[in-house]
Amino acid sequence: MSLPTPTDTVEKLQQSLHAKAKTEPNFRFYSLVDKIYRLDVLKVAYGRCRANRGAPGADGETFEMIEAQGLETWLGLRQKELREGTYRPQPLRRVWIPKANGEPRPLGIPTIKDRVCQMAAVLIFEPIFEADFLPSQYGFRPKLGAKMAIRRVFFHLTQEGRREVVDVDLSDYFNSIPHGPLMKSVSRRVSDGKFLQLLKSWIEMSVVEELKTGAKRTTQAKDEHRSTPQGSPISPLLANVYFRRFILAWKKFGLEQKYDAHIVNYADDFVICTKPGNGELVMNEMRKLIERIGLTVNEKKTRLVTIPVATFDFLGYTFGQMYRHKGPPFIGTRPSKKSVKRVMDKIHYETEVRWVQTPVDKRVLELNRIVRGWSNYFNQGPVLPTYGKIQKHMERRLRKWLVRKHKGKGTGYRQYSDEYLYEELGLIKLPISRAGLSRAKA
Repeated sequence: MSLPTPTDTVEKLQQSLHAKAKTEPNFRFYSLVDKIYRLDVLKVAYGRCRANRGAPGADGETFEMIEAQGLETWLGLRQKELREGTYRPQPLRRVWIPKANGEPRPLGIPTIKDRVCQMAAVLIFEPIFEADFLPSQYGFRPKLGAKMAIRRVFFHLTQEGRREVVDVDLSDYFNSIPHGPLMKSVSRRVSDGKFLQLLKSWIEMSVVEELKTGAKRTTQAKDEHRSTPQGSPISPLLANVYFRRFILAWKKFGLEQKYDAHIVNYADDFVICTKPGNGELVMNEMRKLIERIGLTVNEKKTRLVTIPVATFDFLGYTFGQMYRHKGPPFIGTRPSKKSVKRVMDKIHYETEVRWVQTPVDKRVLELNRIVRGWSNYFNQGPVLPTYGKIQKHMERRLRKWLVRKHKGKGTGYRQYSDEYLYEELGLIKLPISRAGLSRAKA
């Protein structure tokens, strides 16, 4: 009989916490910190952070540096700090990454030490709140995901006739979550003062940003009393904890039943599907409730959509009236134009002239990775025409890159046949079948 691994013992602990939370909805957990600094929990937390990779934080420490000095010793120091109460989070390193619309989005990168400590807390914290999360919450939850949210919206539109949709955009949700109400939401389930203090220290972490001049500027999140730092392991879980307040209030005040208005939520994205004629009322109620919990609706991007007259995008898919070569139109989904452009742009980038000195097999590997990942997600509904466009674009760009690499001329169609691209180089072929979603009449 084999000895239990850290993963086995942590899973057993998580199951115990979840069962307690599920069977006793009003129970407040009073002893959690001692579980966070268990060595098996810290080992699993480190493994998860290592798998996620990520850049170094403000202290510059890398995973390689930690392992060179000895992982067991490093984990032992983290355990000692947490047990003795001497652990203090270090500042986040702020970087800016482009959003889908091209605008920069701030991302706070914690040190690996803080990442591991936060991940250890998530391992303990998540199974408790997983017992409380609502069925309409799909983001960052075990065994759930974006495609399940897509199918749920499709169900509301096609099976239940809820064809008026409030497509909501929140203004900077993660950076707008108020600390006071968030901590109140957490303390409803947790009475361990040391754990709550840890959590408070993470959401109030200062931020170090390097300016163009080379100087560094430090800002304090606690001055604003808002935000959960994006880029931190704890952030998605806290975002779910807080958004649960909105969904719970929507149900508690009878709005779901009154208007037959159902929320589908993934992280900071959500839509409300309702029966025709209720949309304006639902929109007004949503605004009042969002304001009540201290958040802000982005009025420029929030709109009421009636299917099949108009379409809307949610989690990378476009919902609305679709057309086929033969037969009547139908209500369905397809990859949104932004999603298609994004993968096309990635293919273009990987086949730019800057990469002509790299090996051919590396270029093909990168293209395959991009397209395989994209098609694994975008496989709901009539996607085959989109697959065809992406396939042709990839072929054209790879041929052009090969011509440049070998200093040839022309488009590459004569020199590099389909057989060469697919059989010799191993370029991926997108699937010719798709996941089935039923088609409803428009």
